[in-house]
Amino acid sequence: MSKLNSLTTKRFVIRKSLIGTDTTITFTNKKGVSYTYNHDDIYSTHQERFETMECFQKYGNYTNSNAVPAFARDLSKIK
Repeated sequence: MSKLNSLTTKRFVIRKSLIGTDTTITFTNKKGVSYTYNHDDIYSTHQERFETMECFQKYGNYTNSNAVPAFARDLSKIK
C-alpha cells in the first residue's frame, strides 16, 4: 500500500527527517516561480554532497529560498 506524500513550502528543502518518505515538494519563490521535485530522488542522487554540507550535519537540512540549486535542477519541474 503506498501513500502519496506531498509538502508545500516557501523554499527548496532537503531534510533528514524526510529521507525515505517519497515526498513530492512544491515551493513558490518570491518571484512567483513554482518548482516541484521528489525529495528522495534529489537526496539519493546527491547524497554525498548533502552529507558533507556543514548545515546538513549541524541542522539536519539544506534550504534555498530562491530556486532549486543548479546541481538538482535536472530533477525538478518548473511551472
